[in-house]
Amino acid sequence: MFPEEYDAFIQNPTDFIFRTFLPRTVGAFSGFGKLGHLTPFVGIPVYFISQFSNPDIRASVQALLNAADECAKWQSDIAEVGQAIQESGVPPIWGGLSGAPYDLIGDVMRRTKGIMMDIYRRPDKLLEAMEKLTPIVIEEAIGASNASGCPVILMSLHKGTGGFMSNEQFKTFYWPTLKKVMIGLVNEGFVPMLFAEGDYGDRLEIIRDMPRGKVIGYFETMDMAKAKEILGDNARISGNLPVTVLCTGTPEQVKEGCRQLIEICAPGGGYILTASASMNQGQADNLHAMMKSAKEYGVYQQE
Repeated sequence: MFPEEYDAFIQNPTDFIFRTFLPRTVGAFSGFGKLGHLTPFVGIPVYFISQFSNPDIRASVQALLNAADECAKWQSDIAEVGQAIQESGVPPIWGGLSGAPYDLIGDVMRRTKGIMMDIYRRPDKLLEAMEKLTPIVIEEAIGASNASGCPVILMSLHKGTGGFMSNEQFKTFYWPTLKKVMIGLVNEGFVPMLFAEGDYGDRLEIIRDMPRGKVIGYFETMDMAKAKEILGDNARISGNLPVTVLCTGTPEQVKEGCRQLIEICAPGGGYILTASASMNQGQADNLHAMMKSAKEYGVYQQE
């Protein structure tokens, strides 16, 4: 999306994505650029429908259907694996995906450089666009979570980490709409799990302002003692056994890392022992060591 297109995006995100963004980014969908506005379908649908007789539009529709078939195959394979895991007695840790409106614009529409420039050059348009996306983000996450049957919604936070923006910028551009998404999900009975990629140490005092006992903070790079101190009485915390240890370390190193995390984070409850991030491949012995450590050290003593 070009900077001068904020108004078109804000006016109708769906129309903009379908008729401008997709044709620009995917060659096979270039025919959608010849479509008229989507909203006239409400008035006299024949004129909107007749557009699809255009050979270029028809070709893009067929490309979309072909892509949909491939996506459906992938989803079917993932669902089959997930079903097998659940039948073995292991429930999913999360059932839906969501994120911060700032990230959705920065990751997809404007990219990192563009959105960082927008903070200085067109802050009002950026804020307006994020507000427009907020209810859409909430609705999408709820639909995915309902389909999975798991109320936990993973929210990977990409561009809010230290190094991308100051705390003041975070409080202005990142946190307000992210908080609105979280509250919207909590009000509907869901549990947001904020996966804070990178270092969120300087953000802890800010993100502490969340619904008490309703949110999980999942940290990749973090002083977990500090996270426990600041967030421990307000949110559940999770993380951050390094994936480097799980992938390349020894079972003894994994056990020691788990012991330290549990001793720091478990007192008073509210800690979930996890790796610092997901892994495509891991050492089976190390994963077994992690599970054994949780059983050995993760026992709460009755007072």
